[in-house]
Amino acid sequence: MSEIDPITLAVLAGRMEQIADEMDATLFRAAFNPIIAEAHDASHGLYHATTGDTLVQGKSGLPIFVGVMSFAVKAVIEKAAADGDLKDGDIYIFNDAHIGGTHLSDMRLVRPYFRDGALFCYLASVGHWHDVGGAVPGNYNPAATDVFQEAFNLPPVKLARAGETQQDIIDILLRNTRLPQSAMGDLNGQLGALDLGVKRMDELLDEYGGDTVEAALAALTDRAEALMRSELSGLPDGRWEATDYLDNDGIVDEPLPLKVALEIKGDEMVLDFEGSAPQCAGPVNIALPTTVATAYVAIKHIFPALPANAGVMRPIDVKVPEGSMLAAQFPAPTGGYTETILRMIDVIFSAAAQAAPERIVANAYGTINALSIAGKRRNGQPWVMFSFYGGGHGGSSECDGLNHGNAPISTATIPPMEILESVYPVMFRRWALRPDSAGDGMHRGGMGAVYEIEVLEENGAEAFLFGERGRFAPKGVAGGADAALNVFSYATDSGFAHPPLASKMRGIVLRQGQSVILETPGGGGYGPAENRDPDAIARDVARGLVSADHADEAYGTAWREART
Repeated sequence: MSEIDPITLAVLAGRMEQIADEMDATLFRAAFNPIIAEAHDASHGLYHATTGDTLVQGKSGLPIFVGVMSFAVKAVIEKAAADGDLKDGDIYIFNDAHIGGTHLSDMRLVRPYFRDGALFCYLASVGHWHDVGGAVPGNYNPAATDVFQEAFNLPPVKLARAGETQQDIIDILLRNTRLPQSAMGDLNGQLGALDLGVKRMDELLDEYGGDTVEAALAALTDRAEALMRSELSGLPDGRWEATDYLDNDGIVDEPLPLKVALEIKGDEMVLDFEGSAPQCAGPVNIALPTTVATAYVAIKHIFPALPANAGVMRPIDVKVPEGSMLAAQFPAPTGGYTETILRMIDVIFSAAAQAAPERIVANAYGTINALSIAGKRRNGQPWVMFSFYGGGHGGSSECDGLNHGNAPISTATIPPMEILESVYPVMFRRWALRPDSAGDGMHRGGMGAVYEIEVLEENGAEAFLFGERGRFAPKGVAGGADAALNVFSYATDSGFAHPPLASKMRGIVLRQGQSVILETPGGGGYGPAENRDPDAIARDVARGLVSADHADEAYGTAWREART
């Protein structure tokens, strides 16, 4: 392998990132469903030909996919080796979460990229499809006890063989969704993104040659490892622990502990999840690939300057106990993986805050509140509105937390209500910040939100919620206070009601004109409340973010002197 000079390396790093970014943009423009087109719940990247390790990922894709897509590509590498028939123009497709991580809604396409007849790398695309069968429209089934109740399961199969599309595979996919037009549009968008990736790689290698590009990929990975080791060397040696809880698994109403011990020795780190809950009946289990990928996301937040490739994780040992909910075995349900990985990030942050509080933000709101509302229109056509919702981010050593942000597992955006209202028979009666929802502190957390969604369809609808933080609030750090709990309510003929399991429920029947209300948590506070600037407290009260009574209780009454 040839050596590469720093200037050429920087140019190639930018070019390859641009390839992944352009693949992201291609899918976002072409996708039919708003979760990809508007919320950007998708990702693209380049992966090592032999190991499947992440080489480059686009900046617009979800960070959680950096790690899990590596496992997805490895699964294809193993499949191709076993079958012995890998060819240029092959495209594999699958959604098996126990092999490729995350959940069954995420459809993965993996394509080998050949140069001069030899395998050079893999290109991959993953996107959250709107519906892939199962018992619940949108696939977030809080009552699932195995994957078969969540969605259609597809192992790695060839969608294309040497460039020839296998129509029978497409027919199977479209027969297993309530929304075949949406699925076909998303599939074509992903195929278009892969075609673009091949074209751009051809152009890159025509210009620089395979040896130079291969040398650049290896150098970028090695440098990511060196940067990670340098960052770890700057932190104190020690061992710090943190524990948090999920409300329940949607089946048994008992809290589920998630525990981590973070240990730093020199330029290496261990994340040990011993003591976390065993595999459970409900769909908050996650597969091992998802756990490893989540550890990467947390590390990337703590060390934001690090590049997005596999070298970052070389100095980090992620220990996951066998039989735990973090190493779930098929066919354990995994549909609510988002809630568990958010809690993983929270406990890693809480442990790391004991070692280096200046680097850490307090816990964010900690749930995507996956809400599906589905029904049939007057003409019998089914509709499924699946979306996720925002909340407050944690305060930090520098500033207050972000109000009404998206979950820290992604760079996705919350779909605009104008888009949702234009596509589905619903009306948002409220979409506002939630006062007094943030954790108090020297720097308070960001505010959560209030959403009220009314059903307009005369046939009514059915709602399904998969959320968290209904019983265990987002934590503050460095002496900051916890935020408000998540609250969900839904209309009945006798008034509004709350789910028995606090944050999870299926089969909520809504008549035309009835609503559901989400009141999402804020972020945890950073630092002791008594250290908050009185002018900042007065400003929050004047803006309606914090009530005067809450300010008095949390901060005392001295802030009143700063009011204007």
